[in-house]
Amino acid sequence: MPNVRWLLALITALHRWIYRATSGVIGHRIPILDWRSLLLTHTGRKSGRLYTIPLLYVPDGERFVVVGSNAGDAKPPEWWLNLQARPEARVQAGALELAVRARLAAGEERARLWAALVANYRDYARYERKTRGSRELPVVVVEPRA
Repeated sequence: MPNVRWLLALITALHRWIYRATSGVIGHRIPILDWRSLLLTHTGRKSGRLYTIPLLYVPDGERFVVVGSNAGDAKPPEWWLNLQARPEARVQAGALELAVRARLAAGEERARLWAALVANYRDYARYERKTRGSRELPVVVVEPRA
């Protein structure tokens, strides 16, 4: 399979730029699929730099739920490793921007949220199978900071 990471990086950069330029009017919702995306700005655990990545999410009250699928790769995504080291971040969901704190969902909460994620984005179940049990995909709860 050819390496298409450069194409994914280009698409991500374009999505991020359009999302910000339109205050989330374009890029927040994908109506045909009923998908929602947010922009997560987090701090690099080694570099200390700010990074912003678009992620699909499901709402859970005032919280946002994302999954560290990394498209089923054996390694977790960098953004999740960064949040584990520094859980404070910022989120833009549509026009809403707020300071948040991320945490890993576990137990019954994870099971409930995982079901909601898979109901919205069926590929997550495929990604989890693709890991062949090498890791459980992290279900991450992103909550507004007080």
